[in-house]
Amino acid sequence: MEKIDVKQISPYIWEVPKKGDMLVPGIIYADKEIMEHLLEDVKAGKEWNALKQVVNVACLPGIQKASLAMSDVHPGYGFPIGGVGAFDTEKGVISVAGVGFDINCGVRTLKTNLIKEDVEAKKEELAEALFKMIPAGLGSKGDINLSMDEIDEVLVKGAKFAVERGYGFKEDLEFIEENGCVAGAKPENVSDKAKQRQFRQIGTLGSGNHYLEVQYVSKIYDKKVAEAYGLKMGQILVSIHCGSRALGHQIGTDYLKILDKASRKYNIPIREKELVCAPFNSEEGQTYFSAVNAGINCAFANRQALVHLTRKSFNSVLGVDERSIETFYEIGHNTCKLEKHEVDGEMKELIVHRKGSTRAFGPGREEVPEKYRAVGQPVLVGGTMGTCSFILHGTEKGMKDTFGSAIHGAGRQMSRHQAKRQWKGVNIVEQLAKKGIIIKGHSIGGVAEEAPGAYKDVEEVVDVMHLSGVAKKVVMVKPLISVKG
Repeated sequence: MEKIDVKQISPYIWEVPKKGDMLVPGIIYADKEIMEHLLEDVKAGKEWNALKQVVNVACLPGIQKASLAMSDVHPGYGFPIGGVGAFDTEKGVISVAGVGFDINCGVRTLKTNLIKEDVEAKKEELAEALFKMIPAGLGSKGDINLSMDEIDEVLVKGAKFAVERGYGFKEDLEFIEENGCVAGAKPENVSDKAKQRQFRQIGTLGSGNHYLEVQYVSKIYDKKVAEAYGLKMGQILVSIHCGSRALGHQIGTDYLKILDKASRKYNIPIREKELVCAPFNSEEGQTYFSAVNAGINCAFANRQALVHLTRKSFNSVLGVDERSIETFYEIGHNTCKLEKHEVDGEMKELIVHRKGSTRAFGPGREEVPEKYRAVGQPVLVGGTMGTCSFILHGTEKGMKDTFGSAIHGAGRQMSRHQAKRQWKGVNIVEQLAKKGIIIKGHSIGGVAEEAPGAYKDVEEVVDVMHLSGVAKKVVMVKPLISVKG
């Protein structure tokens, strides 16, 4: 394996200098401990390592400024998870690896008028209601049964489809990225197999690291931004983490083959098989982009339906008005999107790939809901079911340095197999119950895979973003109930 040189350029920024086939340098946001962990994989000769993937992305045609990795970085398929690559739309490419297989996996956070004390007395009852109401687990089925024509409608309309069906409220759409619907989706470019796999999966949580979590605000770091966001101490929030389910995975699988042929057709050297790509403006590139947009809309609809079921659960147990449970914000973290950013002093349209990285736009961007625009976009960062999560806000520095991108979570530090060897799901449920956290898992093995110890320290990962100025801390939230797939 080729040697990878890394130099520290500031306390929280490291560079892999441009050399060989690299068109731009690699930039990694990390403290010394995170970087040492990444370098250990290189020293051990592991072929599957995040720094090598940062280098590989830096070799793709049309990449702008740098191949970026956020502080939650760990190896993925082709692109590192926590990776960001922005490409010129004229000379650049679109890549399956830069989006991933769970297209538009993301987080919706709801805010309520309740405080922690309001929930504590009925916590067990609420946990049971959510567990029964929210379809989760591998192959789970929702209660929206669709025809093929209706699936196509979902892929075009996104969250609006679910709202039109009575799942949630029109007001929700204002606080979803892209208002819950991206343009340019073409259902005809999504295979029948992908659609068939989605018939009964709208309104399902899925498995793996997906979750629904009832949380409370445990610490406020920035009172001004918290006030703009309508957040206060002890307030009950609910975060829903899931994506486009089987449809998104099938789109990725289908287009791996199509873009593999395109890579050879356009003579694009590929350094890892999932990095297959096509020129963005080619027929193959545009077809894949339209399918990704369809997958993005599918995930928006899925989360919107889950919000409706969450509201029903809270209403049945606590008697709260469903309209009092408002959408705070929703953002995806497996996407590629057309955005305008400054490059070398001029505004350019770029196709920005974020793989396990979330958009984190700063103040003044019109894409941010008007209510939050003065302070910047909320950035939703999932921690672990036994620790805490964070809400950050985007900054002007982040816009310039990372194309308005930030971390999406804590980031794994060990594989699912390693986690299952080290922990038993039953023990984790018992240990967290002693801390006042109720875990409801559809798979006890899945709970072991998601053991808090399998992840990096989310506070450390968030501090890198905060201290580097890319995205700043607003509040910390802690879990009360976690429903796992």
